[in-house]
Amino acid sequence: MLNNAAASGRFVIAGGSGFLGASLAKHLSSRGARVTILSRNAPSVAGPWNHLTWDARTVGEWKRELDGASGLINLAGRSVDCIKTPEHRDEIPRSRVEATRALGLAVRSIDSPPPVWVQMSTAHIYGDPPKLVCDEDSSFGSGFAPFVGRAWEEAFQTSALPAQRKVILRTSFVIGRDTGSGCGALRRLRPLVRFGLGGSIGTGEQGISWIHEIDMNRLFERALHDAFMEGAYIATTPNPVSQRTFMREMRRAMKMPIGLPAFGWMVRLAAPLLNTDPELAIYGRYLVSKRLGEMPFQFVFPDLRAALGDVFKQQT
Repeated sequence: MLNNAAASGRFVIAGGSGFLGASLAKHLSSRGARVTILSRNAPSVAGPWNHLTWDARTVGEWKRELDGASGLINLAGRSVDCIKTPEHRDEIPRSRVEATRALGLAVRSIDSPPPVWVQMSTAHIYGDPPKLVCDEDSSFGSGFAPFVGRAWEEAFQTSALPAQRKVILRTSFVIGRDTGSGCGALRRLRPLVRFGLGGSIGTGEQGISWIHEIDMNRLFERALHDAFMEGAYIATTPNPVSQRTFMREMRRAMKMPIGLPAFGWMVRLAAPLLNTDPELAIYGRYLVSKRLGEMPFQFVFPDLRAALGDVFKQQT
């Protein structure tokens, strides 16, 4: 574990106004760091950080925040939790690529760019294999989400400076507490469980690869400070579970004994009413990070029951 002196510095989080960005900003600030968030809108929760408005497309005066910064973290991109209309299918990859390219132009226009750039990507880049357990060496999948992941990472590789240490975190299902800025991937599931609808979806065998927000923040911190971390890592615990198991543990944590199942066609019919993509629930993937195991990275919450117990202990 890094001590507070080692964790201090000045960091810029691009696209940091959502759940994950606000959580990371709070974590780094608690470790003695100074944090600036660049985003269209300010985080919905207050914190000990500076916020600058950024359209995630163009370079502006905000680039001065990068000059002399200890590290850059890029989370910018439109949420994939939406109905995949033609407009959204254009906006999702475009928002990621254009934001990344703008950051690349910014680091080329300052005297002292951050020595490390940590780039978020998506674990969905591996597609939706029904039973195969993927690691960093597995081939990428096909379809829209893997296309978005590849475009995002390619933009990063061409935008980051050759001299910068480059780390990609292919992020899985991040679970966390609802602190006013959301609770990550649990946002859609909590009300379903509360009303007795948190059962298996479809076969229930689709994989859920997950990570607690505390471990996600520690992984970001490790990537910022560990000179030996470079390249792509899957940000997930070593214990993926089926969707059926995940929902059973969630019902247990929320003290809800009933969880009605749903057929895939039911989810597809209900998804437009919830303004979400049904495929996010119907499909999934089993992922284990070989590279985190080799480091090694010690998880605070490697076990799902303990992780969900921590998330819901004051929220049920």
